[in-house]
Amino acid sequence: MEMAYRERWQAEIAELQRILSKFDLREECKWGKPCYALDGKNVVIIQDFKEYCALGFFQGALLKDTKKLLVQLGQVHAARVMKFTSVGEIAAKTATINAYVREAVAAAQAGMKVETKPPKIPVPKELKEKFRDDPRFKRAFEALTPGRQRGYLLHFAGAKLSGTRVARIEKAMPAIFEGRGFLERR
Repeated sequence: MEMAYRERWQAEIAELQRILSKFDLREECKWGKPCYALDGKNVVIIQDFKEYCALGFFQGALLKDTKKLLVQLGQVHAARVMKFTSVGEIAAKTATINAYVREAVAAAQAGMKVETKPPKIPVPKELKEKFRDDPRFKRAFEALTPGRQRGYLLHFAGAKLSGTRVARIEKAMPAIFEGRGFLERR
């Protein structure tokens, strides 16, 4: 499995795999990482990062998190991770890990999903002007998936200066015409 920091976290990853092997979940390699699913629904994934390894819960926002161990990374709505930096830490939290995984499995069996509508991101005036000047570009942008549109809107709106927003829009146009998202490479 392709994990950038696999060597660094080899023992911790193996310990998490040992714990997860006791559950009736199917282990698969997804995104180059050990991912555990129930009836085709992703439940947990083991992730490696530079500073820690993590057990990621795809619908972690549904969990009670009584021990306050789950962290939201970035602007995701549903997923939460539990971070670890040593096998000893994993061993000390095995009972909690088991309880959280049991809760995640029960939520998956019940078909529960985090239902959220992402906040509406305003369309910058510079983008509205570009849409007005270039209807073909507007159609290409509207043909993108909602997630891809959101990524571009966050990128464009993140610029403080109007000139920077215009430059970002101009630079992104070829990718938008090709139907690619902001972070997607050719």
